[in-house]
Amino acid sequence: MGRAPQSPPSTSHAPLTMHDRMPKTRDDSLKDTVASRISRALAERIIHGELVPGSRLAQDHIAEEFGASHVPVREAFRRLEAQGLVVSIPRRGVRVASFDLKQVREVAEMRAALEVLALRHAAPNLTPEVLAAAEQAAADADDAKDVRTWEEANRRFHRLIVSTCGMPRLLSVIDDLHAVSARFLFVAWRATWEARTDHDHRAILEALKSGDASEAARILERHVQWIGRAPLPVPGRAETEGFAIVG
Repeated sequence: MGRAPQSPPSTSHAPLTMHDRMPKTRDDSLKDTVASRISRALAERIIHGELVPGSRLAQDHIAEEFGASHVPVREAFRRLEAQGLVVSIPRRGVRVASFDLKQVREVAEMRAALEVLALRHAAPNLTPEVLAAAEQAAADADDAKDVRTWEEANRRFHRLIVSTCGMPRLLSVIDDLHAVSARFLFVAWRATWEARTDHDHRAILEALKSGDASEAARILERHVQWIGRAPLPVPGRAETEGFAIVG
């Protein structure tokens, strides 16, 4: 008997699994998108002091506000908890996290270490255009008449002077720390803010322009660890003062 003809080698892909065939991935992606939208919106409210420490986040109300089911709301809560913005308390629900002076100092020290590291790598690559933009950001901060305007300009200044470090992961962590710093600031200075001239910003720029990265790093390290205090008129809270990084 002759051999049966052999089929040519198969070039087809491996058969789809049940996981591939199920529309679960698309649904999960949609839920993830909704959860991301909810978590971003709530994070903005917390960071800007619209939701004060201790405030309860009602799952039903949030689901209704965003036209979502409870599933993406719970996922949004998990993301906010991972960011340290909320806490889940048994029998009390999810509440906006409080913070104290110790936590403010921790963030200040982290910012000092990481921003100095980024600046040392960024300094050789800073262009006149970037330095000019940083100078404008410093001027905008000095001219700010309210805390939100100052925070935006201050954050822009700090981001610009390290923007050329070539270390995207480091910059991402620094961005997260600035978001936490902003939350401290908005809670502490919701009611009062006075325009100020930041001499450290000017000194950092002058050192960078003259090519003295070590001096710029020295000033920056001290600058971001400047912690201010302000009256904290938040109803229902025992604390009478708030603390924030004002560098």
